[in-house]
Amino acid sequence: MAGLAATWTKIADSDLWWSFTRSKLIMASAAITLIFFLGAVGAPLIAPHDPFDLATLELSDAFLPPAWDAAAGTTKYLLGTDDQGRDVLSAIMYGARTSLLVGFLAVVFAMFLGIALGLIAGYVGGAVDALIMRIADVQLSFPAILIAMLVDGVSRGLLGSDKRDNSALVVLIIAIGLSYWVQYARTVRGSVLVEKNKEYVQAARVIGLPSFLIALRHVLPNVLGPVLVIATINLALAIITEATLSFLGVGLPQTQPSLGTLINIGQKFLFSGEWWIAIFPGAALAILVLAVNLLGDWLRDALNPKLR
Repeated sequence: MAGLAATWTKIADSDLWWSFTRSKLIMASAAITLIFFLGAVGAPLIAPHDPFDLATLELSDAFLPPAWDAAAGTTKYLLGTDDQGRDVLSAIMYGARTSLLVGFLAVVFAMFLGIALGLIAGYVGGAVDALIMRIADVQLSFPAILIAMLVDGVSRGLLGSDKRDNSALVVLIIAIGLSYWVQYARTVRGSVLVEKNKEYVQAARVIGLPSFLIALRHVLPNVLGPVLVIATINLALAIITEATLSFLGVGLPQTQPSLGTLINIGQKFLFSGEWWIAIFPGAALAILVLAVNLLGDWLRDALNPKLR
């Protein structure tokens, strides 16, 4: 208990915590993000219904409006139902679960790939550095969504449509991850170029440590600060990219619904009056991405020593 109390006291006295608590907007963003994460992780336990259990669906409940609609709404379905009789609120919780999973794993994949390539480019230098950075420059000339669609198209050609749908989650994570590794690589490379000429690195070389140990044990820990900021901001971008791909029909299949898939389903009924099927998943996506973006912007400013 004493250790926990000491840790909490250290956190409470930090500049980062002070910066966090002085902004009600950032605190609200953190609360919203936490609610989405808890709702997504606990969806099987707290969702009012299982919207993808065919045994529980009733077609007679299709197209029910939200509960506050006095004419046909019911408290059983707070945000209404879709064309299959699925509860929209429960579908959003399950969809957010998939979107957050894809976004988080894609960011982790992009981060590890970018850190590895940036560390190699910065520490080794020479032709290796030039090759990695030219590849990064070429990729930067294309929007991330096009890179992701290219990877998805290649996977469909190699695996076929059936096998690709079965491994759609993995393919999507790889596609989005390959779209965002460049920022990590360039950031890490720039930091490594500065760190590798410092005295502690020279001392490690003098005592005979191998280059890969110096890079991993001594240089890498000192260049990770900016990477965490990029990862926070890229989480929102990855979620948006996944939603865009799923909306366009080249992301997750409807058997693995995400927020983008739900919006894609709902937009078909916008002009027939069932607006809630698309609007509520779209609003959930917008609120989640805005909250994560605000947290990323705050973290970037809070960790910038020039703004302290």
